[in-house]
Amino acid sequence: MSRSEPILNIAVVGHTNAGKTSLLRTLLQSREFGEVDQRPSTTRSVLEQGVWLGATQVMSFFDTPGLESGSDLYAEIETYGDQFRHDGPAQIKHLLASAQADTVYAQEAKVLRQLLQSDAAFYVIDCRDPVLPKYQDELHVLARCGKPLLPVLNFTAVKGHRQSDWQAALAKLNLHAVVAFDTVTPPEGGEKQLLQSLGVVLPAAQPVLERLVERRQKEREERRQRGFKTIAELLVDVAAMRHKVPLELSEDALEGEVLALQERVRQREHAAVQDLLARFAFLPDDAAFEHVDIGSGQWHDDLFASETLKTWSKDTGFGVGAGAAAGAGIDLLVGGMSLGLAAALGAAAGGLYQSWRHFGEKLKQRMQGERELGVDAATLATIAGRQLYLLEQLSRRGHAANDAVTVAVTVAKEHRLSRDEFRQIDKLLRPLIQDQPSCDKQRIIDALTSYLVQINSRPLAASC
Repeated sequence: MSRSEPILNIAVVGHTNAGKTSLLRTLLQSREFGEVDQRPSTTRSVLEQGVWLGATQVMSFFDTPGLESGSDLYAEIETYGDQFRHDGPAQIKHLLASAQADTVYAQEAKVLRQLLQSDAAFYVIDCRDPVLPKYQDELHVLARCGKPLLPVLNFTAVKGHRQSDWQAALAKLNLHAVVAFDTVTPPEGGEKQLLQSLGVVLPAAQPVLERLVERRQKEREERRQRGFKTIAELLVDVAAMRHKVPLELSEDALEGEVLALQERVRQREHAAVQDLLARFAFLPDDAAFEHVDIGSGQWHDDLFASETLKTWSKDTGFGVGAGAAAGAGIDLLVGGMSLGLAAALGAAAGGLYQSWRHFGEKLKQRMQGERELGVDAATLATIAGRQLYLLEQLSRRGHAANDAVTVAVTVAKEHRLSRDEFRQIDKLLRPLIQDQPSCDKQRIIDALTSYLVQINSRPLAASC
């Protein structure tokens, strides 16, 4: 963009609690922009936020207070008809010069002043509401500013919305370029449609808006690609967590070692979750991992709960209890999976993961008084499945959402890895688990990243 091209000034206007700030949070990809609350008139002043392409600012959004007195304002402006017939902007300026602009209509005056100074406006509509006269009056008043209005229908993903009613009402006001854009769960391609529709009402801005669309799409693809790499790095680090312990270790001491390893894995997964949240510009508490304790009916958050491991790893054929630390998610034999788990995989029959020679080495080390703690396949399958689910949800999530993404066992059936998928992941991780001297950790991360992209090759949700 050349320096001669002006910055686009776009006002975001609408009735109180229609979702103006929520729209900007999603467009700006910022959970911390403005304040979102169910109470009316949360935004009391005009807030500006720039949009940049590289080092050049191309747009400014202006979040405005909610309109509350649309019908009274419409009746007041109607009295100016004889004095400023067919001159809507003059009517608005006359109102803004009056004493009422600082008293009765102080909040509405802030909106109208900003709209007069802007190139266009998004008029945000909560389409759960019926089409009421006060909203129609608001639109008539805003239209008199002489600036293009692009209606944005919010909350279209909510059951019982009135999208068709609103579209019919807007058509009667000659507003046909309407965009349905749920700020909490944006539709696939929603941002692209929104910016392209803005280009329709502002033809001169189409080139810069197209460049912005392309840039946003590239950024989304890069974030998602980096997300897969974050998951690959997590799996590699967890698979490499091998800790030798004496064979004669007491039961209590062994339990302590298992608990310590479990905590290391939890912390590493937590770090990966925080990396994904930060990469998608969400807050640290915007994700929660939960499972239900069938006995107590209580929700918990624990990777190593037996119900969690069973649910996320069932289809892989690994199950819980295949290793020597049954139900703990930890393998107690040296060099990789336990003999019982290897047999379940068919390794003894087909040699898919490790050879009889390697089993012989394990038994030799065991006889020499050595054994090793390491994460079992059920745990790796669980981590991979729920991290991929989290990545998918963050990719499609709007930044107006206030509730956390919940990764519960109820979603495991559709999102856990298949047996064949995990076999390939295990094959890639095998050199780490066997602690092979020639193991190239970065090469494994790259190969695993590519495979995760391959098995999750779906259209980007909420993308440009």
